[in-house]
Amino acid sequence: MDNDMKDILIIGGGINGAGIARDAAGRGLSVVLCEQGDLAGATSSASTKMVHGGLRYLEYYEFALVREALAERERLLHIAPHLVTPLRLILPHNADMRPALMIRTGLWLYDHIGGKSSLPRSTGLRLGHCQEAQSLAHPKGRAFAYSDARTDDARMVVANALDAREHGAQIFTRTKVTACTRNDAYWSVKTKTTDGKTKTWRARALINAAGPWVDAMDDCTGAKAVSHMRLVKGSHIIVPKLFDGPRGFLFQNNDRRVLFALPYQGDFTLFGTTDTPFTGNPYDAKLDDNERTYLLDALNRFFAATTTKNDIVWSYSGVRALFGDEEMDASKLSREYHLDISGDHEGAPVLTVLGGKITTFRALAEKATDKIAHRLGKHAPHWTGTTPLPGGDFDNGLDAFDADMAKRYPFLEDALRSRLVHAYGTRLETVLGRAKNLEDLGAHYGGGLYQAELDYLKTYEWARTAQDVLWRRTKLGLFLSAAERKALENAF
Repeated sequence: MDNDMKDILIIGGGINGAGIARDAAGRGLSVVLCEQGDLAGATSSASTKMVHGGLRYLEYYEFALVREALAERERLLHIAPHLVTPLRLILPHNADMRPALMIRTGLWLYDHIGGKSSLPRSTGLRLGHCQEAQSLAHPKGRAFAYSDARTDDARMVVANALDAREHGAQIFTRTKVTACTRNDAYWSVKTKTTDGKTKTWRARALINAAGPWVDAMDDCTGAKAVSHMRLVKGSHIIVPKLFDGPRGFLFQNNDRRVLFALPYQGDFTLFGTTDTPFTGNPYDAKLDDNERTYLLDALNRFFAATTTKNDIVWSYSGVRALFGDEEMDASKLSREYHLDISGDHEGAPVLTVLGGKITTFRALAEKATDKIAHRLGKHAPHWTGTTPLPGGDFDNGLDAFDADMAKRYPFLEDALRSRLVHAYGTRLETVLGRAKNLEDLGAHYGGGLYQAELDYLKTYEWARTAQDVLWRRTKLGLFLSAAERKALENAF
């Protein structure tokens, strides 16, 4: 066997690329993944932080998408219970937007279309009886409650990359694909790292999972799959906590779009998202004045307290590559994914990934691996839907594990321990080791970030900069002062 020849080279280290790498490596294929920046460095760390079926997609009759997403939500709740946790959402009723019968029908369908679910079904309620609703501009009236789940999107990407590596995949960050040449039975792929090192790989198949850069990579590979791809920017704002209680809100805006207001990191409220056409470099995407005005106007319409641009603690924007007609409104574009593979007569295959959403990444990865494995003549059973992601292998559930960690590390405050348990799950013992007190964890950078965790992120999770740690591996950028962030930068 030619040890220099790989089965698959994947371009892109977002959720789709990392998910495919995990699936394929676990089936015994040799895999290389190249990401030009950090894992989840763009779109996959800029979601609404939810694993959900997409209630609003029922309005556009996308039943297959919702069915698959709800089934995937249930799988992720079981294979990654530390990263995907149940979230109850309140939907205040606005008769001017959608009639109550329409909402009840949609929620009934949402409860049942995905098959068996471990989450509570939808109900009607009165806002006056809801703790969360006391902060609303109109805290009384009719509402509905339904179930979905929240997630840490960037950590989900890292978990898949970890599992891929532990199944033999090679994961390279800060490594850009610069040229691709098909040599009949294989691809010759040139890469260049940010420090200038170059390498040429050979792979029997190529997968373009570059997200908003998929068009540029199709130019590189010569594929013609992106004629109907559109770039759409979604922006979110983070503001000081606007309401108490564990539930979030799904609001019907006056333009018929829906907006989420979610509890976030204990002290904040996450609000979004927008859907605006985008051109340019996706790395340059940021909240613009129009989006800021749009989100603040909506926020101030829904909540009693006035929020201004000075109250925005953080904002983030991501660019999604969606599949759809150029004339269609950006907010109505489908989140369905498309897998386009080159023909047998063209030689070594290239598969292009278009569209998708974080909830359905595992199903997408499974189907993508099926297509490539079939072309390579390598077949193995599906496995990712029942095998826990790294950190998710709890013997007696998340709560029992948290209680065990409280006994083993009694010096950790509850909030810090909870953050660590949800971030690392059963890998937490690797992070903390034999520490007997906080001093054993080393230098404290602020916000509960200690040297032991930083060392773990550098050693195991490809963290190379302070930004990787502050905004992707953790969200501690919300809590560290400017001086503390500078100190962390000096640690790299």
